[in-house]
Order: sequence, then C-alpha cells, then structure tokens
Amino acid sequence: MTGLPDADALTRARLVLAVDGVVATITLNCPERRNSQTPTMWRALAAIGAHLPDDVRVVVVKGAGPSFSAGLDVGLLTGDAPEEEAVSDLLHRGDDDVLATIDDYQQGFTWLRDPRFVSIAQVHGHAIGAGFQLALACDLRVVADDVRFCMKEPALGLVPDLTGTRPLVEIVGYSRALEICATARYVLADEARELGLATAVVPAADLDATTADLTQAILANSEGAVRETKALLKSAVDTDLDGQRLLERQAQLRRFRELSA
Repeated sequence: MTGLPDADALTRARLVLAVDGVVATITLNCPERRNSQTPTMWRALAAIGAHLPDDVRVVVVKGAGPSFSAGLDVGLLTGDAPEEEAVSDLLHRGDDDVLATIDDYQQGFTWLRDPRFVSIAQVHGHAIGAGFQLALACDLRVVADDVRFCMKEPALGLVPDLTGTRPLVEIVGYSRALEICATARYVLADEARELGLATAVVPAADLDATTADLTQAILANSEGAVRETKALLKSAVDTDLDGQRLLERQAQLRRFRELSA
C-alpha cells in the first residue's frame, strides 16, 4: 500500500481516518463486532503511520460503539473470515514466513510511538488482547470508567505479540505485568488509574471532551519542544546516564538553534 489508504481501503480495514489540521483521529469502526481487529486493519494502520502528514502533532485512536476493541477477530483463528488472512494459517507456514508476517502486523502498532506526534488512546468498554496492545502502543490513555483491559492471549495458548509487552512492563513493572498476562484477568478503571495505565479516568460521557482538552493542552506548547521531549523520554528507558545527558545536550542545542534562527 502506497500513500494514505483511500476510503474503500479504510472501509475494508474497519477504520475511519479524519485529519483536521494538526490532529489526526483514527476510529476503529466495526461496532457490531466490538471493533475486533484483522490483518487488513493492521496493514492499514501501518500505512497511515507511514504517510501521515508531517504537520500532524496529535493522533487520537478511538473505537465506535460500546467498546474500544475486543481484540483479534476470532474468525481469523477458526478460518471463518474468508475475506481475510487467516491467522490460523501461520501455524502451517515456515518459520521465516511467520516471523516476517508478524513483523508486518506489528508495524500497525509501532508507528504510534514516533516522536513526530503524541498519540492518545481514547478507551472505553472492552480493550482485550490486541485492543489492549493498541492502547498500550499509544503514549497516553484517556479511559472511561467502564473500561475492561485484558491481555487475553495466554488464555488462547498464545503470547502478546503486537508490541504490548514492553510498554506494559514499563508502566506497571515486571511482576504486575506478568500477573496480568499470566492470569488473563480484567483490569478495571480504578486499578488502571492506580497502576498508571490510565492518564485520566472519566465517565464515558466525558471521554470526547477530556481527550479534546488533553489534545489542546499538548498543542499549546512548542511543537519542536514536545517532539524532542518525547524522543528524550523514550530514549531514557535504554540509555545510561552519561548517554542520556548527551542526548539532552544535543536536543537542547537543536532547540537553541531553532529559537535563534
């Protein structure tokens, strides 16, 4: 896929994309299936990330209907979604093919971490499996008080493979992340707030307004400074103190040069 997906491609991917100036909103749009996810959706998300206009500063990811996303469309595991790539087919492919295919799927999630913008997941109802991982791929999560997070994959004999393991450990710590995944239990709104999974918890009726307020608070600050700060905070996870100090100095030098130009 080259360029942003067109309307037909977005419909096939169960997505709606709206770019309003510096804000892009992606809506998972299959409420009758609780916005269950498919490889077509993941590939379209990757294409959006690759071709989003450079001036976009905030990306909001939300779900239509009663839930954010109930995760992988179960028809893909049983072969009951003939119009889609059957994830169950991966069981019978060669190792290199399996690894390459999952890598393609992951690209639909990794781009949300790009320092070009701040990504916000607006989460309500179910955020299960791939839905939980999509929320975790975003920088911030505005959460309704009816949210139900769950890393369901171990209950299906699988592992979370859509880039959710790292942010989960970074946010809640190894032990709690293991407990959440190994038990495949639900994490509700109050616990999500306590663990730091939720940037804010609000009544579902206030979700749009709270996300809009957060977006405007981000946009009120310098575009270059926010981008550089996001990159620094991302690098801090893996960089030792001296290396991080260097990155801070270099980032500040770039800010000085831009401000004095």
